[in-house]
Amino acid sequence: MSTATLERRPAATGLADASAHRSIDLEFSSASEVHAGLENAVAELIGVAAQDASCGILVTRLYPGRYTVALDESVPFGQTFEAIAA
Repeated sequence: MSTATLERRPAATGLADASAHRSIDLEFSSASEVHAGLENAVAELIGVAAQDASCGILVTRLYPGRYTVALDESVPFGQTFEAIAA
């Protein structure tokens, strides 16, 4: 079983709800769920990133089974970087 939580910024300028979220928090209870779950989260944020073409995507492993997939301005547009939290 996996749990996904979307972090959404308030849409102050009337933008569509899809463009408002910038990160997705994921928690997996089995290793077999990780790959598909991360792929789905990255695919969702690719659409958001493409709207303004100003940043890429950073996938961070917080601890075993826990990840954050987020738009990140330090990542070039069109790229996805991976990181492990210290």
